[in-house]
Order: sequence, then C-alpha cells, then structure tokens
Amino acid sequence: MNRRFCQVDVFGEDSCTGNPLAVVLDAENLDDEALRRFAVWSNLSECTFVLPPSTPGADYRVRIFSLNTELPFAGHPTLGTARAWLDAGGSPATPGVVVQECGAGLIPVRVDGDLLAFAAPPRIRSGPVDADTLTAVTAILGVEREKVVDAEWLDNGPGWVGLLLDSAHTVLELHPDASAHPGRWDIGVIGPHSSEAETRFELRAFFTEGAEPLREDPVTGSLNAAAAQWLLSSGRASAPYLAAQGTAMGRRGRIHIATEDDRIWVGGRADVVLSGTAAL
Repeated sequence: MNRRFCQVDVFGEDSCTGNPLAVVLDAENLDDEALRRFAVWSNLSECTFVLPPSTPGADYRVRIFSLNTELPFAGHPTLGTARAWLDAGGSPATPGVVVQECGAGLIPVRVDGDLLAFAAPPRIRSGPVDADTLTAVTAILGVEREKVVDAEWLDNGPGWVGLLLDSAHTVLELHPDASAHPGRWDIGVIGPHSSEAETRFELRAFFTEGAEPLREDPVTGSLNAAAAQWLLSSGRASAPYLAAQGTAMGRRGRIHIATEDDRIWVGGRADVVLSGTAAL
C-alpha cells in the first residue's frame, strides 16, 4: 500500500541546515515490526508515524522511533511531524495550535509563520548526576573535570545526562569516544557563548544505539527543552534566548527558547524538503 511520506528539515536556519526527519502519514494498520523496519531503513535519527488520535483534544497521534527504540517524546520529531501534517492539509481544531498525542501525553505546538514551537514536557528525571556516571561521561567526552561547571539529569523521554561546560569553545572542541564504556548513552553538552555572539549557548548531543559506536545528533529538541528548564530554573539563563547546535557537524541549527503562560516553548523552522509515497 502506498502511504504519504515526506522528509522534513527541522531547526535549520535555512533549508537543509538542521536535522532531517522521516514522516509516514496515514500509518494505520502497520504493526510494530513494520514500523521498526521502516525506521531502520530510513537511516535517520528518528522516523515518525502519524495515526488518528485516540484522546479527546488531540489533532493526531504519533509514534516516534529511533533506529532501535520507540520514544515517548522527542523534540525535532514533534515539530517535523506537525509541519508534515499541516503541509499535507491538516487543520488543527484550535487555530494556530496543533495538539500532538504521543507517549508523553498531549503536546501543544504553536504555529507562528515559519516557526513552530512545542511546550516543553516535564522531566521524568532531574537532579544531580551521580559520581560514577559523571566520571564515565567525562571520560567519554575526554574533557577535563575542571571544565565541567555542573551536571544534571535532563530526562524528558530520551534520558539525557546534561553537562554544563565552561564555554562554547570547549563544547565545540570535544571528540568523544565511548569504546571503553559500552552501553546506552544519551549525553547532552552545553556551553555559553560570549556576550557578543549571536547565540547564547552551544549544544551538542551524543548517543548510542545498541552496540553501535557513539553518534552525534545534529539538532535536538528534547535536549534543548530540558536544558532550558535547567538553565532557567538555576538562573544561568533568561528567556528569550537563541541556542545553536550542529555547528561541529557543519549544520546551522537554531533553537528559539521563550516562556509564556508559565511554560517553556522550544521553537524553530521546519521545512518539508521531500514528499511522495512510501510502499508499506
């Protein structure tokens, strides 16, 4: 059966400078194995499948898959799926706000011209990182302990362990290697730019999939959402601010952080780059 399919560039300053997402629309009647197989075949960090909503108040339901894992929530898939749904003719029940149903519940996505923004969901795990985990993470990153300002669990579905480093320069100079520390890792690194810079913080996200080597995600909405919660609550940042990610990979990810109605909103561009059908 041919199903509508597209690839969306998310969080890029311009088209094809952010993080790509594969989206399958009309995904009813596909079993879990078919979803996993297609997600692996797409060979992107995430692939999403759009389904009719099962909860009142939602415009659609989405299932989010990385290469090996189904995720309850992820940021760039949330914005990319909303853009794909709108581009395919979706019309939200509430004008200007798409309500996405996912494993983390109902996630509102505001539509403001070219920018989409999701409300950051609450963290599942927060608080200080234990000493053993911090030792392993600093070893993987190859960073001197004195350059680590603080560490915090930033788990809002993807289980990020977050490290705040002394500068954006230190973040960009990292060359991590997890070969001596096998296992599942989701490591988010944050460093402040100088006051003269266009962006307030530089972020990088490193993760493993099963036994595969450590990979870097170009631009990561879930990490930026949880990092904003940490940075704002600790007084290290004030909103609004603009964050950068993907610089070390030659991308120009730009993440807009704002607060309104006691919520943190994580926004960016999302552009449909390819559209067609997939035989599933």
